[in-house]
Amino acid sequence: MESIGLYIHVPFCVSKCPYCDFYSLPTVTEEWLDRYTDGVLFSLDRWAERLPCTADTLYFGGGTPALLGGERLSRIVKRAGERFRLFDGSPEITLEANPADNLRDTFAAFAAAGGNRLSLGMQSAYPSELAVLGRRHTPADVERAVEDARAVGIANLSLDVMLGISGQTEASALGSVQRVADLGATHASAYLLKLEPHTPYGQCPPPLPEEDDTADLYLAVMERLEQLGYSQYEISNAARAGCESRHNLKYWDSRPYLGIGPAASSCIGTRRFTYPRDISAFLDGGEPLPEEDSGIPVGSPQEYALLRLRLTQGLPEAGYVARYGEPIPAAWHHRAAALPPHLVVTDEAGIRLTREGFLLSNTLISHIIGK
Repeated sequence: MESIGLYIHVPFCVSKCPYCDFYSLPTVTEEWLDRYTDGVLFSLDRWAERLPCTADTLYFGGGTPALLGGERLSRIVKRAGERFRLFDGSPEITLEANPADNLRDTFAAFAAAGGNRLSLGMQSAYPSELAVLGRRHTPADVERAVEDARAVGIANLSLDVMLGISGQTEASALGSVQRVADLGATHASAYLLKLEPHTPYGQCPPPLPEEDDTADLYLAVMERLEQLGYSQYEISNAARAGCESRHNLKYWDSRPYLGIGPAASSCIGTRRFTYPRDISAFLDGGEPLPEEDSGIPVGSPQEYALLRLRLTQGLPEAGYVARYGEPIPAAWHHRAAALPPHLVVTDEAGIRLTREGFLLSNTLISHIIGK
């Protein structure tokens, strides 16, 4: 098996943001953090016996993974290195963090263990927008977190920006993007605020911009990122040259990854499976469950197209032939060619969505692959 990506879900937060649908628990104690770390170490050992392979990326997501602290994170990185030969090459090891927390010591221990990339949830450069999102940090906290990262030698930094916030304007969205560049981030993620039904925002929505206005924000932000030297490579992500997230690219290129922790998903060979959203079950040694049948077989041409068309490179003819031994189906090219050219491009290189097309990605991709 080729080298896999490892994902560790850390389901703890100091407080729950009103828009967040990720599995996390707002109560954190040292005992819970210790127990959870032991559970992750046990799972790494167990999976290493089942999957005798190497890994070349490790991603701590959440929740708020930095709440584990430097010592616990170091133990997990070390165990992953031992069990999956993570340090045989030059791995990408990422930690998500909330800028509100005091992070210098955690960053120092993470870097000493081999961590080399951080993803900080900036969301906005404006206090009023952060308050609407229920965030704990201030713009000054973001600056301090960036300084702390650089002080310990971590220069590969990703900053998140949220779009479609109540009260957000094009000027403020572009101001947040400018702050990303001013802070020297190597990577930027620009996500559209989505109202999930079982969240406080989903049950009692705040006043949000109209859909067309949010679309305009997205296009303006991605254009400004490009002007600032960040190349868009996926629907919501842009990076300096060579700083694309190697781990996240595994998802969109149908490459294998193993997720550990409640709600963490995996794709290994022709199997997709996910741990239940239940921390107690995970700590008791519970097994992940097969994902529900989506109607698109794992590893099929349809799934490959569904994932690859999220990337600006799109579905490449050469990559498709290398994977399946035949050209992209002519029917897909014909359907793509029938769509407006400002949304979809189809040529000898393959099929790809434009930036405007990304705003309608689900509809366009389903139409192209006939689903």
